[in-house]
Amino acid sequence: MKILFIGDIVGKVGRNAVKALLPAVVDKYKIDFVIANGENAAGGFGITDKIAAEIFGDGVHAITTGNHVWDKKEFIPQISKEDRVLRPLNYPPGVPGFGSLLHTLQNGRKVGVINLSGRVFMSNIDCPFRVGKEEVEKLSRETNLIFIDFHAEATSEKIAFGYYMDGKVSAVMGTHTHVQTADEKILPGGTAYITDVGMTGPSNSVIGIEIDQIIERFLTNMPMRFETGKGEGIFSAVVIEADEKTGKSSAIQRLQLKYP
Repeated sequence: MKILFIGDIVGKVGRNAVKALLPAVVDKYKIDFVIANGENAAGGFGITDKIAAEIFGDGVHAITTGNHVWDKKEFIPQISKEDRVLRPLNYPPGVPGFGSLLHTLQNGRKVGVINLSGRVFMSNIDCPFRVGKEEVEKLSRETNLIFIDFHAEATSEKIAFGYYMDGKVSAVMGTHTHVQTADEKILPGGTAYITDVGMTGPSNSVIGIEIDQIIERFLTNMPMRFETGKGEGIFSAVVIEADEKTGKSSAIQRLQLKYP
């Protein structure tokens, strides 16, 4: 089977890029299942119920998030009702929402998705290695096709996590930095890996935000309201091919498409 993972969707430009380009990508690569990180989909910070519905309507099956999942307070009551929108699994017990899902395809095959957050230069939440291992063992009773969005800052933590999960899951896909890395590979145990899938959003920006605003922040260190960039966009993603029976991956391909 083939899955498409779309890197962090940022603001309206990112959402428009998904709407415009996703159908052709799905058709060209014969995609069976689509995952997208949507934690920055609402104006660059957070996600709302309306925007989640829009992304699902565009053909995405599961939305993962990260540290910005709580930025739109109105979505917090909704996250416990929509099990297709994940928040990092390793938040403490009692936090609303879901950290993993099990999706049944039209052919009856089940696909597992896990969302985890790193801890280096991030919030000091539960250990993603231990929490992730426990959830993989749980989902493995239902399917060998398991895909992890590891939302983390440090390259070293992401690479270590990839090798830790090698042979246990179909893929570990890094998110959070909004910069696509060129280290996609199949690890020795059959797990597809990339340190960061990249950003789907305004290409003329600083990781999605207006350039002048970020430069001013660096020059003055003064707080200010950030706005997402406008104009041309970029669609960053990976296509992963995995064996339906074993769950092991045989190929991973980076995509970076211009919009419009």
